Amino acid sequence: MALFRRRRSQQSESAVAVDEFWRQWPEFRTALAASVDNGTPPPEDVAERVSQAVARIHPDLNWEVSTAPRDADSGLGGLGDLGLDDDTDPGRLMARMAALDDPLASLENGSTHALVLTAGPDDQARVLTERWARAAPEEPGWRFFPALPADPERLGRTTRWDDHEFDLAHSSVSMRVDQRRSKVEVGVYHPDFMFVSEETRAGLADHVVMLALGEDDYVRWVGRTEPLVEKPLDPLPPTSIPSVVSQLSGALGGWVTLQGRVPLRGVIEIAVRHPLHRRDFPALTLYAHVVLPYAASDGDRLPTEPSTTALEEFATGLRTLLGDNGALLAQQTAGGQRQFYFYIDPDSGVMADFEAAVRDWGEGRAVVQSRLDPEWQTIEQLLRPIRGQLER
Repeated sequence: MALFRRRRSQQSESAVAVDEFWRQWPEFRTALAASVDNGTPPPEDVAERVSQAVARIHPDLNWEVSTAPRDADSGLGGLGDLGLDDDTDPGRLMARMAALDDPLASLENGSTHALVLTAGPDDQARVLTERWARAAPEEPGWRFFPALPADPERLGRTTRWDDHEFDLAHSSVSMRVDQRRSKVEVGVYHPDFMFVSEETRAGLADHVVMLALGEDDYVRWVGRTEPLVEKPLDPLPPTSIPSVVSQLSGALGGWVTLQGRVPLRGVIEIAVRHPLHRRDFPALTLYAHVVLPYAASDGDRLPTEPSTTALEEFATGLRTLLGDNGALLAQQTAGGQRQFYFYIDPDSGVMADFEAAVRDWGEGRAVVQSRLDPEWQTIEQLLRPIRGQLER
């Protein structure tokens, strides 16, 4: 058994910067709230200090302050409109459902202002925005988002972009689904595009799609956004983008199992989440590799009952223990043992309990090894040939 020892985070400088941001937060919040309430930009000195504090977390991060969107908890992954994944703690699920039953709940909580950090396509910067959001204090009247949330109401309003006023209610889109790449290509039309530069068109087109989907789903599912100077033949409102993406993600979502025979090793069975995006679990940067031998197997040394049920129930127990602090991304079965590829939040403190739970396996000596892997290099190596087969 490889015992887990807590490592010093490679993101220690950023962790200090996150702590420093929240220490300074009381100095920012009043001026930022007033700017939202008055519909004016934050004071220059305050904006400069916020920008400096954000840049210390990661130099490529941007920020914005606004009214909190009413449906900001919605999402397309896992449990759909609840914005939860399959590993979510049942108590959190019930709380979210209760909030949905009471549409006034968010108003009663006074969450009218939103502070958002945006990482764009940079997955490593997105890890840090997640750390920032998880460290946020309980602040009446505020919500803190680690990525730009979807805000479809703003698609019916006027926005200022590069010194031009655009009424987004006049925008429309065309879409093409690339099934092989599991991506959506979006064309965005606005009648005022003919009067502005290509750079402004491109920026506003991205902005429209981002408002429709939110930043994370934009990165997950949008392959390309193109500004259009001619209206599409079959124009759709931008608010239709989430339904198309939801159909794509729903058709692909789940687990994919592949089986093959490898010389000298025999039959190998691999099950992986598909599709899997780094954005699905931004905080999970600690790779934990669990190996469980099993007692009952067939001629190919794949598990049979009662070991099959025991393995499934044991994995379910580990996932329940981790809750939002970890996820099982893949498993591989061959040669009388099953290997599990877990990723865990190293700052959650759950690893000691996880390791103790693994030791309770009753069909042989279990092994767990762990190391920091913020770029998901291990799971990417496993998935690369599998994705190649799925995209053919």
